[in-house]
Amino acid sequence: MEERKQKVVVVGAGPVGSLAALYAANRGHDVEVYELRGDLRDPSTTPLNFTRSINLALSERGLNAMRHANQPRLIDYVKGVTIPMRGRMIHGKRPDGKLYEEAQDYDIHGRSILAIDRGDLNKRLLDMLEEMPNVTFFFNHKLTGADFRRNKAWFEVRDESTSNLRDRAREIEVDFDFMIGADGAHSAVRYHLMKFSRMDYQQEYIDTLWCEFQIAPKADASSAKSKFRISPNHLHIWPGKEFMFIAIPSEDGSFTCTLFAPAAIYEQLEEAASTTTTTTTSGTSSSIPQFFDKHFPGVTSLIAPADLVAQFQANPHLPLISIKCKPYHFSSSVVIVGDAAHAMVPFYGQGMNAGLEDVRILFDILDKHDRMTNDDSSLEASQRELALAEYSAVRVADAHAINDLALQNYIEMRSSVLSPVYRWRKALEEWLSVYVPSLGWQTKYSRVSFGNERYSEVVRKSEHQGQVLVRSLVGGVGLPLLAGGLFLWFRYKGALGRAAYGVFYNFMGMVCRTIHGRRR
Repeated sequence: MEERKQKVVVVGAGPVGSLAALYAANRGHDVEVYELRGDLRDPSTTPLNFTRSINLALSERGLNAMRHANQPRLIDYVKGVTIPMRGRMIHGKRPDGKLYEEAQDYDIHGRSILAIDRGDLNKRLLDMLEEMPNVTFFFNHKLTGADFRRNKAWFEVRDESTSNLRDRAREIEVDFDFMIGADGAHSAVRYHLMKFSRMDYQQEYIDTLWCEFQIAPKADASSAKSKFRISPNHLHIWPGKEFMFIAIPSEDGSFTCTLFAPAAIYEQLEEAASTTTTTTTSGTSSSIPQFFDKHFPGVTSLIAPADLVAQFQANPHLPLISIKCKPYHFSSSVVIVGDAAHAMVPFYGQGMNAGLEDVRILFDILDKHDRMTNDDSSLEASQRELALAEYSAVRVADAHAINDLALQNYIEMRSSVLSPVYRWRKALEEWLSVYVPSLGWQTKYSRVSFGNERYSEVVRKSEHQGQVLVRSLVGGVGLPLLAGGLFLWFRYKGALGRAAYGVFYNFMGMVCRTIHGRRR
C-alpha cells in the first residue's frame, strides 16, 4: 500500500516550534509553520515580550534534542556561538565594606551550561527550515479557531492589504493531519484544545516582576575575552534575600542582566524614577542607584547610574507565570509542547531545555508507534492517537516536576547561596559523587542540567539521597550526642545537661535544614 504523506501544522515559530518542524520535516511530512508575528529574522519584527527576553542557558537536555534532529550543522553552530558557564559568581559586600566575588561551580566534574542568544538560535533554526523543500512558512497568521475532530483550523491573516488596523483581516481555512502547538504561555492552540479535551489547568503569577538591563562591553578591549567587564564563564548573581540581580554573558562582550523583585519593590522604584531621592517608611532607598548600591554592590560600577535609571524606565516590567495542565493532546489530531504545555519561571534555566526535550520525546514515541503500522496508512491516525496518549502520560509528571523545581529554586538563587548549610550539603554530595561513585550519588542540579533522566526521577532520587543523609547523620553523630546529653541530664540535671540537650536540638535542626534545602 502506498504511504500517504502527512500534513503537519506547527503553530509557533520560536525555538521549540522550529525544532518540532525540523523533526517533522526530517520524517518526510509536509510541514506548514504558522506564526502570529512577522518573520522573526526581520529586525523590525516585534520581539517576544517587547524585549530581547531573558538570555537562555542551554544544557544537556536541549543539546540532546538538537543532536537527534539529524542536523550536524546545528550542533556545530551552537558550539560556535555559545559561552560556557561553569558556575555561579556570587557578588556581595563584606562587613568592612570591601566588595567580593565568590565562585560556586555547578559541577565538581567541570561540566558547564551554555549561554546562548535566543534570537540567534531561533534565526538559525528558521534558516535551516527554509532550505527544506517540504517546509512552508506563514508569518502574520493568527490562529482564531480549530476543530480537532474534523482536523481544520482557521487563521486570521495580517499582510500589506490589512496594514491599517481598521481593515478587516481576511481569514483562511487550513486542513491538517496533525497539529503541534508551540505558541507559548498564552497559547491559542491550548485555548482551542480545551474545548475538546477535559483539560485540568492551573496558572499562577508569582509575586515577582522582571526587568532587563545591559552591561556594555569594554570599548578599548585588546582581545575577545578582555571585552567582558566581569567573568564571561559564570552566571553572576547579586542575591538580595527577597530579590536578586543576575547577569548572563553575550557573545559581543555585553551581559544581559535581569532584576527580579516583588511588585511592591517595583512600585517604589518606579516612583523613584520620577521623583527626587527620599527614603521610604520601610527603610528602602527610593533612589534607584542607591537601591542598587545597598542591595547589589558593585553594579553601579558596571552600569552607570544614569544608564541604570534610563534602562529601568525604558524596558518593560514584566510578570512571571507558571502554568500546569493535562492532558497535552486530543485524539490523534493535536498536541501542545513547550510553554504552551508547561510555562515555568526561569530560575532553573530549564524552560527552553524542557521544551526542546518535549520535541525529542514526542517524536521518539511517535516513531515507536509508527513502526507498528507496517506502512498501512489506515492505521496511522489510530497509532498516533495511542502515541499522543502515551506522550501525555509520560510527560505530564516530568513537566510538573521541573515546574515545581523552578519555583523552589528562586529561593536558593536569591538567598540560599549565602548559607553555610547550603554549601555544606553541596560539598558533601559532590564528595560522595567523586569518592564513592558506586553509590551513583549526584546533586540534583547535576542530574537536571547534565543528564537526560526524567525530571520526576530526578526528584525521586534526590529525595532518597536526602533520606540517606538524614539516617547517616543521625546515626553517626546525632545518636552519640543524644546519648551523651541524656547521660549528662540524668547525672547532673542542671545547666550542663540542658546545654548538652541544646547542642543536640540545634544539630538536628541543622540536619533538617540541610536535607530539605533546595538545590538548583
